[in-house]
Amino acid sequence: MINPIKLEQMLQRPVHFDIDKALRRGWELFKTNPLLFIAFFLVIIGISAGASFFLEDFAGIVSIFVTPALTAGFYLAANRVSREEHLDFSHFFDGFKFWFPVIVVNLVSGILTVLGIIALIIPGIYLGVAYSFAMAFVLFAGLEFWTAMEFSRKLITKIWWRFFAFLILLLLINLVGLLFLGVGLLVTGPVSYLAIYAAFEDLTGDYLVEDEGTVNLPHAPEA
Repeated sequence: MINPIKLEQMLQRPVHFDIDKALRRGWELFKTNPLLFIAFFLVIIGISAGASFFLEDFAGIVSIFVTPALTAGFYLAANRVSREEHLDFSHFFDGFKFWFPVIVVNLVSGILTVLGIIALIIPGIYLGVAYSFAMAFVLFAGLEFWTAMEFSRKLITKIWWRFFAFLILLLLINLVGLLFLGVGLLVTGPVSYLAIYAAFEDLTGDYLVEDEGTVNLPHAPEA
């Protein structure tokens, strides 16, 4: 596990977030294995659609207990590509190795975000953006859920408006993808996941390095 003191040092430095750099890096990661990334994105869509159709009122169970591990799979796959390691389709399902911690961090951050929206809306929007890196901190720094959420919140708060603009831009890009009969979404969807990972790596890489400036291999998180 990464020493939290080292991560605290990260929060003391000035933070610059380059939106264009994150988007370009996300696209570069996608181009290394486009068919694999698209295939896994189709798996996510298929599971979500299947749950909505067959489970109906219980579809939310999938969102709570399955979707977080699938999202983690995208980040873990991106990490392998960034480290120039071989990527197989099976690697996308490595998120299930972190099933419990990613569910907890996703569930708790989601609940706090919803409560913030119910309260005054603005606090919910703030938290929804600020917790964007919580799962990544669980995966790549081995942090327990609350510490991961706090590091994510403190880091993104330093660039909150710029990161908010980044997420809005990703939303608009995906809406454009939908306009092309939904086919464009098969590209913009995976690139969005990869761009968020690229942003995380860019902002934390100096403090989560193992070699050659790439983010650490995933750590088994503490529950």
